[in-house]
Amino acid sequence: MTSPLTLFDKLWMQHEILQHDGESLLWVDRHYVHEGSFHAFSRMAERGATVAEPELTFGVADHYVPTRGRGQPIANPEIARMVSQLETNTAAQDITLFGLEDPRQGIVHVIGPELGLTLPGLLIVCGDSHTSTHGAFGAFAFGIGASEVAHVLMTQTLWQKKPKRMRITADGKLAEGIGAKDLALAIIARIGADGAAGHAIEFAGSAISALSMEARMTLCNMAIEAGGRCGIVAPDATTFDYLGGREFAPTGDALEKAMQGWIELKSDSGAQFDREVSIDATTVAPFITWGTSPEDALPIDANIPDPARAESPERAKYIQGAVDYMGLEPGKKLTDIAIDRVFIGSCTNARIEDLRSAAAILANRVCKVPGLVSPGSSSVKRQAEAEGLDQVFRAAGLEWTDSGCSMCVGINGDLVASGERCASTTNRNFRGRQGVGARTHIMSPAMVAAAAVSGHLADIRSLKG
Repeated sequence: MTSPLTLFDKLWMQHEILQHDGESLLWVDRHYVHEGSFHAFSRMAERGATVAEPELTFGVADHYVPTRGRGQPIANPEIARMVSQLETNTAAQDITLFGLEDPRQGIVHVIGPELGLTLPGLLIVCGDSHTSTHGAFGAFAFGIGASEVAHVLMTQTLWQKKPKRMRITADGKLAEGIGAKDLALAIIARIGADGAAGHAIEFAGSAISALSMEARMTLCNMAIEAGGRCGIVAPDATTFDYLGGREFAPTGDALEKAMQGWIELKSDSGAQFDREVSIDATTVAPFITWGTSPEDALPIDANIPDPARAESPERAKYIQGAVDYMGLEPGKKLTDIAIDRVFIGSCTNARIEDLRSAAAILANRVCKVPGLVSPGSSSVKRQAEAEGLDQVFRAAGLEWTDSGCSMCVGINGDLVASGERCASTTNRNFRGRQGVGARTHIMSPAMVAAAAVSGHLADIRSLKG
């Protein structure tokens, strides 16, 4: 008899080739590379090596590509060179590329699932920390560094130390207007930005089962902001329905056979976790960040923390530094904070469901601040336009652009000016993340829309109906 296993234990065992000195050599099923991966290709070329399994590697132009002027030459020579290098490197190694001229182009963590490349049970890596997004499908997915990218390219394997196991259980029904982004921020605010450090997180409970695949991707995307190595949700009927008919997903008998295996990808009854956290989903309110870390998150009806009331001198110093950078006053109501612009996009919240939720708030309203909407993929853009969502955004006064990482990383002029305050659907509010001196408040797409039409941080519940 074997001991009950967690979902993560099962995924690890299925990919472990051998152990040595406390680490395991793992087989990689899917490797995503982007234009920032040129260092790894250069390292491989220096060794005279070739890609071991080119059919398991997929290239995506997303991180640095411009979201305006698509189809025209890229003005920035450095970015143009990176995009060109990606085209050259993938062609030379027979790697499938979703480049700027491909109608399937988009942010890697959006198009992987969208195309059915991301599947339950796979081990997926990419040179980007938010690769955890793909764990929403019951995959073991995580970001890797440049040297590791090169190792995977040359061997299709990766050395890793096995993380501990953590389960975050969210039970109860989320209130109307409350979504995965709110739940993610509530979790991070509770356990801290390093609360899951060294752990693989499994999200479980009735509130998680009720989430759409888009929402589960948002939650797993934010697992990294809690310090987790990855985030995972056990696949179920919602997962299988999403994958049906996608370009690279199995079909027919192959799909039926795959689902028989996928349904077993769940934690056994009695499986032991190194840490357990429980969340009452019925108590989760609309959340936003106020400071310079995702853990600096509060319900929208709260006030800015006062360093004078901090539990320790160290905490007081941190709060003071955050409020100084953010240009805030301790004790001020969050809803009294004026904003300068908004951004709807990124691998966290730029799928069609996200755009619909923002458009529902913006419909027949006019924004009081400028902003930019960048869909997560070219396919999402076409679908949004078919539904008329782009017209809603434009009528409200927002700019509608092409797909790319855009203002999330402050690239190609998609910036927040120094000292300006942005309500953003992104995953990080670090100092300078959206531009030097930029002040970022992260929240859900609907909450960003509410801020846009209010001119200040606003409670979506006050705009319903």
